Amino acid sequence: MHSTFIITFIGDDRPGLVEQLSAAIESSGGNWHESRLSQLGGKFAGLVLVSLPEAQAATLEQTLKDLGESGLSVRVTATGETPPSVGGRAITLNVLGPDRPGIVHEIASALARREINVVEMESQVDSAAMSGEMLFRATIDAQVPADSDLAELQENLEAIANQMTLEIDLD
Repeated sequence: MHSTFIITFIGDDRPGLVEQLSAAIESSGGNWHESRLSQLGGKFAGLVLVSLPEAQAATLEQTLKDLGESGLSVRVTATGETPPSVGGRAITLNVLGPDRPGIVHEIASALARREINVVEMESQVDSAAMSGEMLFRATIDAQVPADSDLAELQENLEAIANQMTLEIDLD
């Protein structure tokens, strides 16, 4: 029987890091299914969903632990059963505005109060072309419960946008 695991890792960015991880997974009889990998602040971090025979789980964990000697911090977590679907609908928020502390917290709070689940989020800070001002950009994919009032959410997001001088588009 096969089990699924999520491998989380972070370490100094360098060539060959993904090769080392994939070799460890393959040598343990595992299969790499999905991943989110990114370079951030000179580090390379990621999440990898793998499956492998249950009997090989300890081998994979030891092989990945050995990678820690090269400065890579790795954690392996069994996924368990898939949670039931919450139903509802998918939305995407696109956020743009001057960078400042609290943007993610304000938006995340508005979503959490409505039981809206963030499924994926990407963000970055860029320099504006003309002014050089630092701009915050984010794309947030979320799952909204079927009984959620999108008009009320839109109003709340507009209030946050006005307060923080942001553009928040709800798709």
